[in-house]
Amino acid sequence: MPGIQVHCKIWLEKDGEVLFGRGRLELLRGILEYGSLAETARHLGMSYRAAWGRLKSSEKRLGYKLAKKVPAAGRGQKLILTPLAESLVAAFEELEEQIADFVGKRQAKIVRLLQHEPLYAE
Repeated sequence: MPGIQVHCKIWLEKDGEVLFGRGRLELLRGILEYGSLAETARHLGMSYRAAWGRLKSSEKRLGYKLAKKVPAAGRGQKLILTPLAESLVAAFEELEEQIADFVGKRQAKIVRLLQHEPLYAE
């Protein structure tokens, strides 16, 4: 059975509601990169309203702000992550990396088990 891969998806929940996961991570990374929720939404292929809704629902569920507006060089404002949000991004990325390493190490054992002759040949 060549090509077998083990996949794992991680997210944080509280009372059955998503607090943080891959989508929220990408949203915060976009804010870091672009300094704009509208630009982040555009790059992620979602509407501004959807991006805003996800950001606000995570803030509400977590109980703290993830992003704030600050004056931009030149004119206007830009969006930046709060220190807590920056720490959350780093911790979540580290968790994902550690889990991917763990799964990768265990994948070989599962693949070896599945490569034996099947019990029920068709």
